[in-house]
Amino acid sequence: MPFTKRNSLLSLILCVGLHLWSHSQKQEQDYNVLFIISDDLTATAVSSYGNKAVHTPNIDKLASEGTRFTKAYCQYPVCGPSRASFMSGYYPNATTTYGYVSGRENIGDERKTWSQSFKDKGYYTARVSKIFHMGVPIDIEKGSDGKDDPASWNEKYNSQAPEWQTKGEAELVQGNPDGTIERKGGNVMTIVKADGDDLVHADGKTAQKASELIRKHKNEKFFLAVGMVRPHVPFVAPKSHFDPYPYADIVLPKKVENDWDDIPKRGINYVTSVNGQMSLEQQQKAVAAYYASVSFMDEQVGKVLKTLEDEGLEDNTIVIFASDHGFHLGEHDFWMKVSLHEESARVPLIIKVPGKKPAVCNSFVELIDLYPTIASLAGVEYSEHLQGKNLVKLLEDPNEKVRDMAFSVSQGGKTFLLRTDKWAYIQYDEDATSGMELFDMENDPKQYTNLAYNSDYADVVADFQQKLKDKLKEVRTNDLGIDYSN
Repeated sequence: MPFTKRNSLLSLILCVGLHLWSHSQKQEQDYNVLFIISDDLTATAVSSYGNKAVHTPNIDKLASEGTRFTKAYCQYPVCGPSRASFMSGYYPNATTTYGYVSGRENIGDERKTWSQSFKDKGYYTARVSKIFHMGVPIDIEKGSDGKDDPASWNEKYNSQAPEWQTKGEAELVQGNPDGTIERKGGNVMTIVKADGDDLVHADGKTAQKASELIRKHKNEKFFLAVGMVRPHVPFVAPKSHFDPYPYADIVLPKKVENDWDDIPKRGINYVTSVNGQMSLEQQQKAVAAYYASVSFMDEQVGKVLKTLEDEGLEDNTIVIFASDHGFHLGEHDFWMKVSLHEESARVPLIIKVPGKKPAVCNSFVELIDLYPTIASLAGVEYSEHLQGKNLVKLLEDPNEKVRDMAFSVSQGGKTFLLRTDKWAYIQYDEDATSGMELFDMENDPKQYTNLAYNSDYADVVADFQQKLKDKLKEVRTNDLGIDYSN
């Protein structure tokens, strides 16, 4: 080939290569982010996570298109501290953020939250409903901001709804043994089979507003955080969503005689079938109503995802679906959250990135990993001190690993979970004076037999106690200028 022709060909190849490289870099920078967070959704109540009794077609479709993480864990199984953790990028024990706050109080104004880092990069950032802590039902009833962080958003929208006072057939199934109370406000299991359409409910309004914002801002980069409040109590949904779940058909978790005898007192959850005075029928009704709430929430998620599709934004939008923590549905006669047992600490997590193949990833991941991962994908700078890990290589190859265990805390940061492939280790207080739990997750995945005090497993316990000391030292020594390791 003559030199000039070869030169021209090389120039053409180089130009094409530079164009493709430039295009890929531009795409990296121009991702939108749609973050959808459910409230109190346990992985055990999502069809794509194995529960075929509940209907979640929209979440399942997203799972079939993205990467579904099977071993994702929250960092604190209570709304406020969990959300403060994944939005700030720090573990609860690093900032001593254990309550119903935004976390800004403890990280200071100079540190950027996840969405704030996008806002400062020029993204339009907005939240719809509950992202940082909001009291459910009270802040939803009032339409108030809860413990929001204004610096994180260009705009914010609240979704006001009557919650437990919604018109319809109601029944209280907690603390109501004789059935004389129809309904009750607060953090209790009131069921309402609601009259009216979806827009009676907070999540219906949230889906409508989120869709409106997607249409309005489709021609600019956006970080849209969408907070669904169901299936958090009260269990309120349109009446039709209860029809697929007749309570008499609900199969409750296995009841084991003397189930609590081998776990510490602090390991017995704050809401139980015993202190809630719940009959078996009330327990079945609670599970059925939870499933109905999940199905309603799933339908609203579907509306938002359909808008993204209709507006032609799927090819440049990262979609994340998760829950802030899990929820007990009668396992060990436990209800709600706070516990560090599997159903309370593990969460559903799906990340869909344009151009990435669908996958299932079995690596341990934590909600705290979302901030550095999504920022990295979008080319948004973030602090090197963030305590989450970048999961991008898992999105490239789901067989990779970034963690060999998950770490979560509860009860004011004084109860700890270390979860490995083989074991779940729970320790109450740093000196373990209030007890320990050790479960063989390969042979006892439902956590019925505590092995922590079996001498055959003394070496395993000792190893976990050292792992915990090391983890706490790592977590507490941070760029906040605080060292709680002593």
